Amino acid sequence: MRASGKGPPRGPPPRLLYLVNETHYFSTHWLAVAAAAKAAGCEVHVAAPFAAEGVAAIAAAGLRYHPIPLERRSLSPWGELRVLAAIFALERRLKPDLVHHLTMKPVVWGGLAARAAHVPAAVFSINGLGHLFLGPGLGTRLLRALVTPLYRLSLGHRRSRTVFQNPDDRALFLKLGLVGAARAVQIKGSGVDLTRFRPRPEPEGPPVVLLPARLLAEKGVNEFVAAAKMLRGQGVAARFALAGRIDPGNPSAIAEATVRAWSAEGAIEWWGHRGDLPEAVGDAAIVCLPSCREGTPRALIEAAGVGRAIVATDVPGCRESVRDGVNGLLVPARDAAALAHALRRLIADKTLRHELAAAGQKIAVAEFSAARFHGDILGIYRDLLPAGALP
Repeated sequence: MRASGKGPPRGPPPRLLYLVNETHYFSTHWLAVAAAAKAAGCEVHVAAPFAAEGVAAIAAAGLRYHPIPLERRSLSPWGELRVLAAIFALERRLKPDLVHHLTMKPVVWGGLAARAAHVPAAVFSINGLGHLFLGPGLGTRLLRALVTPLYRLSLGHRRSRTVFQNPDDRALFLKLGLVGAARAVQIKGSGVDLTRFRPRPEPEGPPVVLLPARLLAEKGVNEFVAAAKMLRGQGVAARFALAGRIDPGNPSAIAEATVRAWSAEGAIEWWGHRGDLPEAVGDAAIVCLPSCREGTPRALIEAAGVGRAIVATDVPGCRESVRDGVNGLLVPARDAAALAHALRRLIADKTLRHELAAAGQKIAVAEFSAARFHGDILGIYRDLLPAGALP
């Protein structure tokens, strides 16, 4: 990469490595960021467990893919040491200038490997606190006690930034001493392409209430189904739909047999994984996410972009994108009755739905666009890379 004009030529392009636990997640949430980094002059690599569809998307974007033997649900000590060794070996071979770690295991093991391999700079994305921090069981608490000091070691990279999507997660990590305040930054959301998620008219007919998310208990799927059953029992004329994939790699996954049973009894419709998510959201009148905790959920920002009223829980992450009574309604977590009451209110009041939707679309444009997010992330890369490495 050369400088413009008469200045001296630049050195080789900075080498950027993304480390992630799933190619599907990378292709849906981070591929556009990686493409922006490539366009800015980075040589971009992605390391993740192999999955054909995700790897094809990575290759199509002109990025270089490397397989790693990471299993999301594995708790085998030898298996985890194998992952750590594989990441360390990859980093020693690639010699990246910066590694961006996405999701929990890549943050923990990748951070340790980056320090051992003397990677010059690191970014850690904490995109919500998952089952490890939310799970109430004894096993989960013991695992949390084990992993917490590993987080502290990983995030202690001397030249790094840890990126949080909401202030609650940042405050928790600071309180636990997992990261220093000077290296902890907040960037809301992960950017939404508002040329795809653009306003669409609400369809005619009985309102459709849509929950677009992986089918996990932590996403509030059980409360959503319970609320749907309540409202159907009250004679409310509406349809209730789940649009998301089964995720057997997550400890809080809803079994496919359970989802199919709900669908068979008429409680909800299951639309499965939708590759045409803008159209799926456009088919709904209300988007609902009764999650236990989030980073900043893309589903709600996508709903706002399409112009849909939202019902979500008053928890970290959701309340960063939903302002109660402005662009949606907030309800307590794990409260199916409160959820049903809020949904019934919006189902019955089309005018209110449209007022909330219009406000939400303005918020999405002002605060959550992909261009804004890409600029924020590339700004962090510029801060950490040598001066002038990126224009």
